[in-house]
Amino acid sequence: MNGRPNQPRRGGGRGRGRGQQQKWRPQHQHHDGEHWESRAGGSETDYSEPRGGQWGNEQPDRWNQRCEGGQRSLGRPPPQHEHQHQYHRPQRDNRHLPDRDKQQQNWRQRGDQDGGMTEPNTQDTQHQRHNNKRTQQRQEEPEQGVQPPSEYPHGTCLTMCPRREIQDREAQCRLHRFEMLAGTEHDRKPKADPARMVKEYSRPAAGKDATLSSDLRPSAVLLKTVCYLVDEIAASTTLQPWSEVYSFVFDRLRCVRQDMIIQRSSGPDCLAVLERSVRFLLYASYRLCGEPLQLYDPKINDTHLQESLSWLLEGYRLQDEENHDTHTRGTGMEDGSSQSEEPEEETSRKTGVEVGRHGRQNGNREEFEALNLLYNLGCARVTQHVLELPAHVRSSHAVDQALAISRAFSERNPVRLLRLAGRLDFLQRCALHRHLPVCRRHLLAIYSHGHSSRNCRYPLPHLATLLALTESQTQRLCQAHGVPLSQDAGTGWVAFSKAHFLEKPTGEGEGEGEGISCADAHQKEMRKEAEVKVALIIHGHG
Repeated sequence: MNGRPNQPRRGGGRGRGRGQQQKWRPQHQHHDGEHWESRAGGSETDYSEPRGGQWGNEQPDRWNQRCEGGQRSLGRPPPQHEHQHQYHRPQRDNRHLPDRDKQQQNWRQRGDQDGGMTEPNTQDTQHQRHNNKRTQQRQEEPEQGVQPPSEYPHGTCLTMCPRREIQDREAQCRLHRFEMLAGTEHDRKPKADPARMVKEYSRPAAGKDATLSSDLRPSAVLLKTVCYLVDEIAASTTLQPWSEVYSFVFDRLRCVRQDMIIQRSSGPDCLAVLERSVRFLLYASYRLCGEPLQLYDPKINDTHLQESLSWLLEGYRLQDEENHDTHTRGTGMEDGSSQSEEPEEETSRKTGVEVGRHGRQNGNREEFEALNLLYNLGCARVTQHVLELPAHVRSSHAVDQALAISRAFSERNPVRLLRLAGRLDFLQRCALHRHLPVCRRHLLAIYSHGHSSRNCRYPLPHLATLLALTESQTQRLCQAHGVPLSQDAGTGWVAFSKAHFLEKPTGEGEGEGEGISCADAHQKEMRKEAEVKVALIIHGHG
């Protein structure tokens, strides 16, 4: 407070002199010609500026203008936004104002004439113009990250490894021993063998252009590289240990898939590469099961196997759709009606696509659909995918057998599952093997509760047959789960008891979480595999 609460503040608005206080004085007259106050019982100071600094700032002198006709209504002056049209704003001389103020003043006057048009905001207009310009640029520019198919890079490297990478790795001593020139392995700086060099995988880095055509290999060269890795490296009996072989082949196959992704490869060569990659990863998951993490990581192997399987199955679907459309156009069939009697063999010769009885290309789709279901046993998404397959794929022997095993697994019938598993071929058992320990544990749990009796004994050889194990392996498995065993007249007996059964087995060593190691459980299958060459298995002939 300024010490004078009952006195008005000094000073006025813009253009007022010091000490000059201008008040609004109504000039209305009564009908009898005498002046009277605007409010009943009020004085002229009722509409003066606020006293005692109650409002903080002065109110603008808005009501000092006379209304049209020189009359004002009784009571408080109406708000400006409600009766703006009743007041007249005098014209002002703009000659003494700057250009920008003149423009704004002209807009105000135009607004009064047009009935309320507001003053343009210069900053809003600039932002709007900028946004419109950016929108037009975005529409004109091509979308970043998704290029048209014509702009995808195409590889021109016709060797398994680009020449520049061979020189760099040789100079930096980054050659694998499988790629060194014979006789220079023990030298201070080994030499590279161009015939054995394979492009290694490298992560994308900032400033590194991975789309150079000279560093990318076409699909035919990629297939040739994969065949070399399978025949000369993975199937070699002289390159040991096999865990090192797996590490080398795994890295080079990863680089092959990287080149395919950059080039958006598709077609028969792409599918052939993915087929061999999936078979190799399945075989490795079976052969290296139970190895230390330093030598084999099952999680990483599973991730790459799932990605390759998804890519391969999607390629099969697209290829079948394309071949079906080609077959339909070639035979003139539309909406199920045939307009041409030309045989399918003639159509296949003209279109260059081998068409089968169902208008599709003969391939290995049934094999890998079954492998996908066996490897992801119990997965609802994969089971739904298989049930939605075309009839000619779903009714094949491999898929039908995989569906039977999946049904037994969902019904918790381990006896039937293990019996059906014995009819699978080697690669299908490789896909199913990681689910077998769980099935064996379920079988022991069911028998421990169903045959739990003091006077009941179950023959050990028969139980070993049900578990698809040897008698020694069955004994170790029963001991790990707490199932009592007995020996009578040279024959082993099992005394099931639900009180002694242990859900979590007690393993004595690493990799023996189920009572027996994976390598020990695979001895029987590995003996069968020794009769078949690894190259034939990966190429799909085993």
